[in-house]
Amino acid sequence: MSQNIPGTAKKGIHELGAEKKVGWDEVTQGVVLEPFAEPVKDVAHIRPEERDYTDFSSYTATVASWRVLKPVYNSDICIDCQNCWVWCPDTSIISRDKQMLGIDYDHCKGCGVCAEVCPTNPKSLVMFDTNEDLDVALSQWPEKKRKEK
Repeated sequence: MSQNIPGTAKKGIHELGAEKKVGWDEVTQGVVLEPFAEPVKDVAHIRPEERDYTDFSSYTATVASWRVLKPVYNSDICIDCQNCWVWCPDTSIISRDKQMLGIDYDHCKGCGVCAEVCPTNPKSLVMFDTNEDLDVALSQWPEKKRKEK
């Protein structure tokens, strides 16, 4: 289950938390992180994977090692309601033209909000162990729950 989203070579190249730790009294105050290598106009109209990010931005950082559970997406069940995209606190749901395309595992922290707000039965997003193979997870998908009378 691969994503057909073009990316840049910089996406997720830095592991957050792997850098040298500093004490609270050593943190530089008032730091401004410049996310783009060059000044950008109308950045909202440029897709994230097409932007020229610096090596020190949230786009180039990955937090995948923080995750214990990961959402797995089943495209056969998804109704493209966009609830997961709206509610994801880390903008880890990849959607284009109101169509769910996949999950950005470099930035997903495994909170499970996407699976919680999914309205389908069974859910099109289910949480699995972060080390679970995607094909294995899809083969273990839950069945539709029947309403009791």
